Amino acid sequence: MATTTATITLASTDLLSDELSLTTTATLTQAGNSTGLTGAAGLSRKKTGDTNEYTLFAAAGYTDDKAHKVYLKNTSTTAAQYFEVQVAGAVVGRLYAGDWALIPWSADTTGTNCDIDITPSAADMTLEYMLFTDE
Repeated sequence: MATTTATITLASTDLLSDELSLTTTATLTQAGNSTGLTGAAGLSRKKTGDTNEYTLFAAAGYTDDKAHKVYLKNTSTTAAQYFEVQVAGAVVGRLYAGDWALIPWSADTTGTNCDIDITPSAADMTLEYMLFTDE
């Protein structure tokens, strides 16, 4: 059984009236049990050539209604450059330079097309990504 652990630390000395220091950890497990996720679509980079929408993960290629996790990171160092992230055609948000996200993904194919798509704000940007799968 694979064990994959995600940890996030949030810290700030000037965001709130008191210092912020928060750390949390989660073990990535399969849907409905405590068995670790067993698959991964390797750590990769997508270099865009234009500002068209790109499909990173097509839901039809994965088992739906599972506990998949998607890691995304905008590797740009230009502050104004972002990737718009969409799931099932709905905009989840934008990842600006240096931003990253770890989001759950059901890969649902029953009612909508739950593909994960990205749209870069500029040509020649790079997105780092990985999918942890609940096969």
